[in-house]
Amino acid sequence: MAAAGWPESEIMTTPAHVAIIMDGNGRWAKARGMPRLAGHRAGVEALRKTVRAAPDLGISFLTVYAFSSENWSRPKAEVSDLMGLLKLFIRRDLAELHQSGVRVRIIGDRTGLQADIRGLLEEAESLTARNESLTLVIAFNYGGRDEIVRTARKLALAAARGEIDAESITAESFAGCLDTQGIPDPELVIRTSGELRLSNFLLWQAAYSELVFLPCYWPDFGREHLAEALREFAGRERRFGGLGPQDVASRPAAG
Repeated sequence: MAAAGWPESEIMTTPAHVAIIMDGNGRWAKARGMPRLAGHRAGVEALRKTVRAAPDLGISFLTVYAFSSENWSRPKAEVSDLMGLLKLFIRRDLAELHQSGVRVRIIGDRTGLQADIRGLLEEAESLTARNESLTLVIAFNYGGRDEIVRTARKLALAAARGEIDAESITAESFAGCLDTQGIPDPELVIRTSGELRLSNFLLWQAAYSELVFLPCYWPDFGREHLAEALREFAGRERRFGGLGPQDVASRPAAG
């Protein structure tokens, strides 16, 4: 790990796109003898702080895992609370996000969502569509496998109708049909709470992402934790399946 004492000004390599699995709200609340809803509310405040800090630290795209397609299996009361917090966040924060130049993008399956929630998501996207200071990508009712299956189904139907040649489908054209169309793949994926897995998040897009796992619960996450993850990223050597400079230098000369 890069030295934790580095000041922010010495973070030399900043990823354009950072994705975060915001984990640990429930355990944060339980550790304090509070209801899970209190943890989710504290998590929303941590999200606000992170969105404000991201552009200052040179981040252009910030993707957050807000609600997975598997989260519907949670108790109905908790799901209802989470939907309420989503509505509150958009209604209360959308004006500030827009004023700050933040563009909102939503990824995930909108089929079957309640009309009021779908309307809020569409409003957030349309209002902020021309903003450029930061693109905030909210993964809502999202699952990586589901996204890949929906994309494969879309391309299969297009091929069956004769609209495309199945042989012409490439990794690049497939990626162009994902929910994240037009968004670069994340160079860095952060997960809080100490868990060491992706949990069905950006499975295609994170193929070559650097992964940083932090022990803090999401409600405790702040600018200093984001900077810590960026410092670690700056100390990594990204190879994309190839050789790093040191490996190339150590190879014997040809001939």
